[in-house]
Amino acid sequence: MAARKVLFLCIGNSVRSQMAEAYARKYGADVVEPYSAGLAPARAISPLTRQALEERGIALGEAFPKGLDSMEGHKFDLIVNISGERMWKTRTPVVEWTVRDPMGHKIEVYREAAQQIEGLVMRLILELRKQSR
Repeated sequence: MAARKVLFLCIGNSVRSQMAEAYARKYGADVVEPYSAGLAPARAISPLTRQALEERGIALGEAFPKGLDSMEGHKFDLIVNISGERMWKTRTPVVEWTVRDPMGHKIEVYREAAQQIEGLVMRLILELRKQSR
């Protein structure tokens, strides 16, 4: 089975969805083709997002915040909504993840979010691997 196209969606595409995309890219390339976007994209990825991920061995490199409009033309197999906002009607299956938004908080909150998101992404990867057998 081909890798599933998964869109991780949050508010600014500066913290949570970037973290989820990075973990999926690092750990699940065999089953996930990850993308991320924000409902209202920020101007830049939070430096604390980069720091929290680098502490866990993940560099974001040239990643930058993207809006939903940049995803036009993509057909996703799954949307993971981490925004806390209600999703609009879509035929694509949607999974809701509740992760506190660290924006505006200290690095410890970013670290907590990074750890929580890593666990959620790993569970998703394991489920996709099970489905692909």
